[in-house]
This record gives sequence, structure tokens and C-alpha cells, in this order.
Amino acid sequence: MRLIHKALLTCAVAATWGCAGLSQQSNAPGTREAASTVRATGAAGDWPTFGGSNARTNANMAATKITAANVGSMVRQQVTISAPIDAGLIYLSGVKVNGASHDVFFGTTNVGRTVAIDANDGKVLWEYAAPGFDEAAAAKGVATGSRGLIVKQITNSTPVADANRQYIYAASADGKVTKISIADGKPVWSTAVTRVPILEKLDSPLSFFQGNVLVSTAGYVGDTPPYQGHIAVLDAKTGAIRKVWNSLCSDRAELLEPASCSQTQSAIWGRAGIVVVPGTGNLLFATGNGPWDGKTAWGDAEIMLDPSATKMLGNWTTTNNEELNKKDQDVGSTSPVLLGDGYFAQGGKDGTIRLLNMNVIKGTAPHQGGELQVVEVPGKTQLLSASATAKIGGATYLFASTGRGGTTAWTFGADHQLKEAWKSKTGGNTPFYAGGLLYIYDPAQRGAKLHVFDAVSGNPVADLDTGSGHWNSPIVVDNRIAMPEGAISGFGFVGGRRPGAPAAPGAPAAAAPPAPPAPPQGIPPGIVDIWRLP
Repeated sequence: MRLIHKALLTCAVAATWGCAGLSQQSNAPGTREAASTVRATGAAGDWPTFGGSNARTNANMAATKITAANVGSMVRQQVTISAPIDAGLIYLSGVKVNGASHDVFFGTTNVGRTVAIDANDGKVLWEYAAPGFDEAAAAKGVATGSRGLIVKQITNSTPVADANRQYIYAASADGKVTKISIADGKPVWSTAVTRVPILEKLDSPLSFFQGNVLVSTAGYVGDTPPYQGHIAVLDAKTGAIRKVWNSLCSDRAELLEPASCSQTQSAIWGRAGIVVVPGTGNLLFATGNGPWDGKTAWGDAEIMLDPSATKMLGNWTTTNNEELNKKDQDVGSTSPVLLGDGYFAQGGKDGTIRLLNMNVIKGTAPHQGGELQVVEVPGKTQLLSASATAKIGGATYLFASTGRGGTTAWTFGADHQLKEAWKSKTGGNTPFYAGGLLYIYDPAQRGAKLHVFDAVSGNPVADLDTGSGHWNSPIVVDNRIAMPEGAISGFGFVGGRRPGAPAAPGAPAAAAPPAPPAPPQGIPPGIVDIWRLP
């Protein structure tokens, strides 16, 4: 799965999907119902899931007042929270919290606390902490497995909102997913999705689809065995596990005791997690290093399941699968990127992006090779983070960015080929597209910035000051930019900048409920940056 890397390496793609709606339908080219679904079921300004929709677009196509002319003058507020959010945020506008209407950012910290923050004045409205979980021990780490590696029991997951805008679902470092009331931060149910949370990590964002919560699992830094990447489908109403699909021992449709399967690894850890294919609702994702036999072992592979995760509908891996596994070059280091017309891109740790389509992978028979095109990631470095998809001026763009290699843009046209459009030596982590601008976070220990580019030309527009981090990613929504900074990673503590003077607050928030106990000493505070127009 993952070794220690000092630079963050990210892919983003701008392709062909519309703005997100609370229904979280996968808005693809030609799906006219998407926009009306947004208006019918939720606020058009919402960002209810990682990437904005279940297609994981990372592109907000809604109109915005943020432009190249004013983005550099936006006012930054730093909100202090109990621990770092080393992931992304979601956003709901005009929801009732503590008896009053609020625009709210939600995120989950490394130690598994989920926090609600007023988007107008930065006040923490509530915070949910999993009961009985030893946060100090989890953050310090314990010797685990036969090799005795020190494992920090953390999460890098992003919560997801229910379509009814009354609940969110969040993963915690204790291996459980919890349904939380938006109104007061109280839990409704909590369900374990792994039998050994010190070995199996909740790493990727959750999804809400057709009344279910979709969860994927991974391993921790160092790949301490045993673990098996798997997909769990939870009933959103009750929390009951409806289905489990295991990437190893896939003939066993149950929550495995990891030691009971003779194979290990094959984590599902892409930063975008599970991608839902437009129109069909099928689940598309990639797995990391692990055994592959095309029968019950699916390491370093692309997998497509039906919407209930009951049947395999497609699969694919490279012709050099065994070599990738030996060299720790996961195919599943990043999630698939939908490009439209049945085409998608799959990056990996080997520094390439492979172009595929649904015909190449369809069916239960094992598929190896047959890529339609292969392009290099900038600098041919590892691709480790999320994607963005949007159509810009009638053209589809693919953006890839890495901390060491810089940023490259391609167009994807009617010939279904990727063609280089521009390059920059500036790179970083998870990009985000909005209003003609591309946002890329460089989490460097010194001089961390949120870089802003013109998405079509690649010309630099602005650099926004921020603190260092790890997997943190920005969102641009409702005329605001928001991004957490800082991290508790498997590599040790990474601190964000300490907060400065806040910007002038908006309307005051309603009184918050009593906060849960403060985190034990040794856990650093987190910071959420919110930029607003002056």
C-alpha cells in the first residue's frame, strides 16, 4: 500500500460533470436529470460529499463570485479545532443546528472526532467524539503485528451527508461508522465495519447512495498484516451491514476476521474512494498491493461492482501486476477518474495514467492489459491523491499534479485521446476546480501555499498563505474557500500554523451544546482555514 514519502503527490482531472447536489447522483455528460435533482432535493450551494457528487468530480460548476481578479484579496480566518482534519470537508447551507439556521462545514479529525463549523463566523457548533476510544494511545501508536511496527490508529476519511439534510455519516479511528444528527451532534447509530481496527483503516471518504452508506477499508503505513481491503454497504436508516465485498477471499461475503484469510493487503485507499458510475450506479474503485489471481484475489486491480456490491461486473489489472506488487507500486494509490463516454483514467504509484473504458474491463473473466493510452504523471512520480472533473468552455481537461513533478494539463476530446495542453513546475496535493480557476494545495513544511491557476492557460493567479499538512484538500463553495491544515500521520505529527487574528465575523451562531472532553495532551490542535471575499 504505502511507504513513507515526504512529498505529496496528487492527481486531479477536470472532465465533464456538472455541479453537485445533495442527491449525490453521479452527474455525467448527457444526464439532464442531474441539475433538476439538485434543485428538488437540496440546496444548490451544498457540497454534501467528497468531490461534490458520487462521481467524485472535485469540480464545483455553480456560479461563484470568486474570480482571478479578487481571489488574492480574500480574507483568511483560522478556526482552531480539537485535532487536525487530514482530509476534506463537506458543506451544507441553511441547515438547522442548535435551533437556528447555519451554513456549516463538516469534517472528521485524525482521531475520529467529527466537527461542525459555522461557515460565516468560524464558531464550532458541535463536536462528536466516539465514546470509549483512547485517542492518546491511538495517536501515540502501538507496536502491531509480527514485525512490531508502530501503528498510529487514525482516520483520513471525509463524512457524507444524507439526502434529507438532517444527518451526516462519519468514520472514526475506532473502525466504526456513525450516523450523527446535524441538529445537535448526537449519534443515532454506530456500526463497526472491521473486526480489527488497529490493522484495517478507514482511509477514504464515505458515500451515500440509494439509501446506503458505502465504506471502503485499507491498511496502515507499513502494511502491517493481516488485513484485507473491503467494501461494506450499510443501511442508512438502521446501520445494519447489508453487504460486504472482500478484495481478497472475495468468495466470502462477510466481515472477515483478517487472520482467517490466508492472503493479506489489497487495500482500497484512494483519496476519492468509491466512484459511482453515472446512469448505472455501478461502483468503480481500485485496489492496492496484494495477491492477484483473477478469481478470489484482486490486488492492484480495477474493480466494478453492481450498486449493491453483490456482483462483480468488471475487472482489470496491468500485464505486470506481479512486478507492481513487488515494487510497492499500487494501482490503487489513487481512485479512477471518469472522463465520459464510458472512458476513465487510472493513475498509480508507477508514475503513469492509463486510459481505459468500460468495454476493456467488463465481465467476470480476468482482464490484463489492453490500455488504450498511457501518459506519464508529471516527473513520472507517484500519484497518490484525488481527482477533479469538469467541462471548461466545451473542452474536457485532465489535470495531474505532484509535489515533486509539478502540474500537467491534458485535453480529452472526441478522438478519446489525452493531449497535453500545458505544464507548470508548481505542484502539490488534491486540486479543485471552480469558476475557471484550479486550486492546488502544496502542504510543504515550509512555505505551504494554496496555489491558484487559470485552469485553461495554466497561468498562475494567486498564492494563498496556509499551514503545512498531508492529505488535506480544499473546497470552493458558496463564495468561500475552506481547507483544513495540519495532520497526525503515520509519519509523525505535522503541525499547521497557529491561528492569527480572525476576520470580521458574520452573524453570530446560536449557543453550542456542551463540548466533549478535550483531547488528551500530546494531540495537536487542528486548524480549518476559511477564506471569504472582503
